Amino acid sequence: MFGRCAVQGATLRGIEAVPVDVEVVVGRGIPAFCIVGMPDAAIQEARERVRAAVRASGFSMPNERIVVNLAPGALRKTGSGFDLPIAVGVLVATGQLDMRTVAGTLLVGELSMEG
Repeated sequence: MFGRCAVQGATLRGIEAVPVDVEVVVGRGIPAFCIVGMPDAAIQEARERVRAAVRASGFSMPNERIVVNLAPGALRKTGSGFDLPIAVGVLVATGQLDMRTVAGTLLVGELSMEG
């Protein structure tokens, strides 16, 4: 059940939407959910929204180490629009969703606790 995935999200720089790679790795280690790559507080809070939404949608949240990298690292990321690409990345990395369903798609969206 260990895997990796990269999906596409976006952040705003002024009024310009800038693509961001959302790379998710699920693997061995002490269970944790880490988000790196200059995320703001709203993105750090995505951990709880994603957990709740994934479970409420009938999927399972892995009890493994999850690391989410938002690239490029030098670009400040803001807002809750990374919830959806993070959740999809977790589902693809754990084999619960086929990568072909989201390949070539830019995902942006905030998730509620109900999915």
